[in-house]
Amino acid sequence: MMKKALDLSLYLVTDRGLTLGRDLCTIVEAAVQGGVTCVQLREKDCETGEFVELALQLKTLLDGYNVPLIINDRIDVALAVDAAGVHIGQSDMPYEIARRLLGNDKYIGLSVETLDEAMVANALDVDYIGISPIFSTQTKQDIKQPFELEGAKRVVEITRHPTVAIGGIHPHNVARVMQTGVDGVAVVSAIVSAIDPQQNAKELSSIIHQNKKTL
Repeated sequence: MMKKALDLSLYLVTDRGLTLGRDLCTIVEAAVQGGVTCVQLREKDCETGEFVELALQLKTLLDGYNVPLIINDRIDVALAVDAAGVHIGQSDMPYEIARRLLGNDKYIGLSVETLDEAMVANALDVDYIGISPIFSTQTKQDIKQPFELEGAKRVVEITRHPTVAIGGIHPHNVARVMQTGVDGVAVVSAIVSAIDPQQNAKELSSIIHQNKKTL
């Protein structure tokens, strides 16, 4: 059975450290109700058991909305909860091994932090690439020079993969990001830290669809 293409329009990346003390599942549900199309569970400092438990809770929730759950980095967790796929970075498990472990029916996204990495990714059968970061951001400080809008446009030109932009994106700049030709944007604090996550997701979703380039 062929995998259907992921809807990358509004891609939420979680961070429990930014929830302002609120329950993550509550925020995610509100975000999905507001228009989030894909959710990545990102837990860098979490015991495996806790990670699996949280992933199961989110998967049950997201299945009800038909929204895919992507696990950041941890292939074992993705397999344990039968997530839709994983997202890996340049220093995580090599793509070929990840694909062998997950099989062809799961999604694999790959972060690229330079134009060269985007070119190299053309030789890989990944399902999408994350262009990271577009702008500088507080949520991820171990990354290279921001792409900015011109860099994002260049990646879109040279890649054969669907693209999602991440890093410092919020309602005031998302239109310009979408105008680079990316397929969608990923956000963290713009939704996770929002006073009203549903309303912020709704606003982002509306701007994204108004500015999405069609073939």
